[in-house]
Amino acid sequence: MKIEKQDLKVHGALLFVGLIYGANYSIAKSAMPDLIGPFGFILVRVSCATLIFWILDAVTGPEKIKYRSDFGRLFLCAIFGVALNQIMFFKGLSMTSTISASVIMTINPIIVLVASFLILSEKITKMKLIGVLLGSGGAIMLILRNDISWDEGSFLGDLFILINATSYGLYLILIKPLMNRYKALTIIKWIFLFGLIFVIPVGLGDFLKVEWANMPVEGWMSIGYVVFFTTVLAYLLNVWALKYVSPTVVSYYIYLQPVFASLVAIFFLNEMPDSKMILSTSIIFFGVFLVSKK
Repeated sequence: MKIEKQDLKVHGALLFVGLIYGANYSIAKSAMPDLIGPFGFILVRVSCATLIFWILDAVTGPEKIKYRSDFGRLFLCAIFGVALNQIMFFKGLSMTSTISASVIMTINPIIVLVASFLILSEKITKMKLIGVLLGSGGAIMLILRNDISWDEGSFLGDLFILINATSYGLYLILIKPLMNRYKALTIIKWIFLFGLIFVIPVGLGDFLKVEWANMPVEGWMSIGYVVFFTTVLAYLLNVWALKYVSPTVVSYYIYLQPVFASLVAIFFLNEMPDSKMILSTSIIFFGVFLVSKK
C-alpha cells in the first residue's frame, strides 16, 4: 500500500497534537488552583490565542466569510469548541486527577461516531454499536468508581471532563463543513473571537484575583505552554487536518492522550492508577478496538 506524503503530514500533525494534549493535563494542573483559578486561566488562554490568531491572519492575508449562515456555524463552534469545552475542562481538571481526566477524554471519538450518525447520516455497524456501548460503560464506571456525592470533588470533576469531551466531539462535527470553503486560520480566528465573548464574564473574577507580580517562573512557563502549544498550535493543526480527513479520524488520536498523560503524571506528579481505573480503561479501549475495526 502506497503512503502519500500528505497522509504522513496529516497523521504526523495529529500525533503531535496527541502528545501536546497528553502533557497538558499535568502542565496545566501545575498552575491551578494556587497560582490562578481555572476560569481565569481560560480567559488568559482564549484572549492571548485570539490576539495571536488575528495577528497571524493579518500577516498571512485575511479571508472574508462568504456566506452569512457560516457565521452562525462559527458561533456554534465557538460555544462547543472554545467556551463550554474549555470551561468544563479546566474546572474539571482542578477537581480531579490528571489520569482520570485523560482517560475520560477517550470517550470523545465514540461521541463523534454517534454524532456523525445523527448529524451526517454515517452508517454505524453492529460491531461499532457494541464498541460505543462498551466505551460509554467504561467511562461511566470510571466516573462512579467512588461513592457518589455531590460534595465530592472527584465525581464532579470527572463529570465536567465528560461534558468537555462531549462538547469537543460536537465541535469536530460542526466545523468539518467549513473546511471545504475556508483556510484553517480564517475559521479558527472567528471561533476564538466568538468564544472570547462567553469566556470574559466567566473568567474575569479569577483573572482579577491573580497576583501577577508574584507569579513564579514555573507558572509563566505553564501558562505559556497552554497558550502556544495546547491552544494556538493544537487547534490550528486539528482544524488543518480536518481538511483532509474525517472528524472520526481526528478524534481517534485522543486514544494516545491517556498514554502520554499517564506517563507524565506518574513521573512528575507521583500519581498511580488504581485497580478500578485500570479496569475502566481496559473496557474503554476494548470498545475503541471494536469501533475502529473495519
